[in-house]
Amino acid sequence: MIEIDGSYGTGGGQIIRSAIAMSALTGKPCHITNIRAKRETPGLGYQHLTGVKAIAEICNAEIKGAELRSRELIFIPGKIKSGTFNFDIGTAGSITLVLQALLPAALHAPDSVVFNIIGGTNVPLAPSPEYFRHILSGYLRQMGAKIESNTLKYGFYPKGGGKMQVKIEPCKEPKPLNLTERGKLMKIDCWSIASQELRKAEVAERQIKGFEKELTMKIEKKNLIYCDSLSTGSALHAHAHYENCKLGADFLGKRGFPAENVGKECAKMLKNEMQSEGCVDSHAVDQILPFMAFAGKGKILAAKITDHARTNIWTIEQFLPVKFSIENNLISVSRR
Repeated sequence: MIEIDGSYGTGGGQIIRSAIAMSALTGKPCHITNIRAKRETPGLGYQHLTGVKAIAEICNAEIKGAELRSRELIFIPGKIKSGTFNFDIGTAGSITLVLQALLPAALHAPDSVVFNIIGGTNVPLAPSPEYFRHILSGYLRQMGAKIESNTLKYGFYPKGGGKMQVKIEPCKEPKPLNLTERGKLMKIDCWSIASQELRKAEVAERQIKGFEKELTMKIEKKNLIYCDSLSTGSALHAHAHYENCKLGADFLGKRGFPAENVGKECAKMLKNEMQSEGCVDSHAVDQILPFMAFAGKGKILAAKITDHARTNIWTIEQFLPVKFSIENNLISVSRR
């Protein structure tokens, strides 16, 4: 039984997602204590609980402590299976964060896996569906994985009610990811999303205008989406295409915050990533680490090494015989 202290490092939900994902993949049981100890509301939230139960379902795991606000969890995995799975977070908890926990096991299933997940799509402190599709899934495609995702319905905070469908083909031996040079900047694409009641105020269009004004660069592809949703909301996703990689940024709209400023702030975030020398943006680094560990070797030049990344490295190394090395912003992994 591998013991994981949930208060280590950032002490948040990342440790839970990574630990149970590694447990399912390796077949090693784990015992997680002090769950989300450094958060204002410690213990398992709805989103974390959905992730735990979802992984348990796809690997026939035995779980103890899988209750709302539980601070301790025992996860004993079984055999990973393929098929179609339906999960409902029940709140605006992030669908993409649940997917982060599910992906490692799904890629090691005997056949294709389909997830239908209901919850929040564009919500605080989580990657958007567009980021999941174009950034994380893009890097995994470079490693040989095949992941298709569709946003069937958008769901904003607080009611959620969004739905994503994701299909994953097995990829038990991923290729090493070696990204140390971006290559030339090719283009910039943008997705501006708003609920239908914001159409009259042209919120999606204004978000794009704010983005363009701040970035002062031509946008190759402008996607305007007005959607039916249970809660009013808006969001902007953008990414810069380089020859060898993509750098992404998300920003959420909020009541009383002008739509132009949403675009402006998203552009600032993307510019910060572009002004670094990184091939992997600061938000994608911790997300890609588990898959680098599966490959057993590889290296990436990160825009920034975050505390989330360091915490994830620690968690992964508890389960897999790998060693990560960090030199400036270069992260390398090798087998021990």
